Amino acid sequence: MASWIDISFHRRLFVGLLIYSWLLVACFAGFQYYRERQFKAAELNAQLQIVNSRLLHDIDACDTLHIPDYTGQHPFSDMRVSVIDTVGHVLYDNSLDRLPDTNHLERSEIADAMRSGEGFSLRRHSDSTGETYFYSAKRGRNYIVRTAVPYSVTLQELLAADYGFLWFTVGITVLMSVLGYFATRRIGTHISRLNRFAEAAERGDRIYDTEPFPHDELGDISNHIVRLYARLQQAEADLKREHRAALHEQQEKVRIKKQLTNNINHELKTPVAAMQVCLETLEAHPDLPEAKRAEFLNRCSAACDRLRRLLTDVAQITRLDEGGSAIAMEEVNLRDTVAEVCDEFAPAAEARGFAIVNGITYSGPLHGSQSLLASVFRNLIDNALNYSGGNRIELKEITSAGGEVVISVSDNGNGIAKEHLPRLFERFYRIDKGRSRRAGGTGLGLSIVRNAVLLHGGEIRVENLRSGGLRFTFSLKKQPQQPTGSQSA
Repeated sequence: MASWIDISFHRRLFVGLLIYSWLLVACFAGFQYYRERQFKAAELNAQLQIVNSRLLHDIDACDTLHIPDYTGQHPFSDMRVSVIDTVGHVLYDNSLDRLPDTNHLERSEIADAMRSGEGFSLRRHSDSTGETYFYSAKRGRNYIVRTAVPYSVTLQELLAADYGFLWFTVGITVLMSVLGYFATRRIGTHISRLNRFAEAAERGDRIYDTEPFPHDELGDISNHIVRLYARLQQAEADLKREHRAALHEQQEKVRIKKQLTNNINHELKTPVAAMQVCLETLEAHPDLPEAKRAEFLNRCSAACDRLRRLLTDVAQITRLDEGGSAIAMEEVNLRDTVAEVCDEFAPAAEARGFAIVNGITYSGPLHGSQSLLASVFRNLIDNALNYSGGNRIELKEITSAGGEVVISVSDNGNGIAKEHLPRLFERFYRIDKGRSRRAGGTGLGLSIVRNAVLLHGGEIRVENLRSGGLRFTFSLKKQPQQPTGSQSA
């Protein structure tokens, strides 16, 4: 049984089909051979029955007959003629010199003639002559006439079936067997492919066999199964990719939070240490001159102010990391918001010799956070005032057509080295750390700018101007989509 299972599906299918076909052909050929023999026997019997009828007619008409007159007219010159009465006695037999004394009513052809009027026996041995004959008998009113033809070569050829049809059937069957071989091999190939596919699918292998199956019932089912499995594979791959992305995002969040915590811890130490030194000095030297005491108090106040800014920026970064759900969105008038920020910085700009040129005129619908948008412009202007080294800050509305507003904020200062540009929006990244701390910077301003722009569905980029200075260009969606996750720099 195991060896039969090991045979390929194609061979099993072909052998089964071959056996079934040849059995069917053998049964049909045997039946056809039998029918043809019966037909030829019936045809010969009909010829002999004509002779029997003429003999009976003449016997009934007269008592004397010349049998050779009948046998000579028949194609079988050695035809045997017997006349039997109704009780079974042989009255005449042209092949015997001495009539047999056995009763002939038990002979099959005589019994059929007594019962139905006619009868024949296809092949029966005669005890009287020792030969084999084809018998045909017919009953009259008082007699039974029986004619018989010996089984010679001529009679055997006459009764033989037509083997031409048989050979034709065999030839057609051989041809159909060859065609069946190729057909079953084709089906077997596709079944084997489907079997290999099923085994690979069971193992969970990635299947790259995209060759389609034929367009028939089996092929359509196979193609459907392959497509379903391909969709399943794609869905599984998408799920794994999304899982990896989510895991990477989670790990990145953990890394950023850890880095932020470390950076905050480091940044907090500086103002706290400065305040501690000032306070300890004042406590240890209560008799310091007023000018010196005022200097230490100013240093302590500056450290407190820097600490306040740092905590404010950290709180804002935390809000941005938590996503849009933690930030209230409303309709914002961009022109008024920018104007308020410019007015806020006007005294400091004038004191440092800066000119702030506000070219923002868009006052149409803009859905966003008023405080975050103000923070964007506040940080960019503050950054230019403290670090640009120029004397002009320009806010320009590039376009407000379509679904977004594009704005640039530029200065005419010294710009920065090209290698710093890609990292400018990183948290706590400083080009000149000492100068930044002296200016009261926290290192979070530009990171807040970038995340706020992203939260409003926009993008931001920074570049050096050929004429000198730095330019920030960013876009704000008028109706930004609600973020689903955190935005981090």
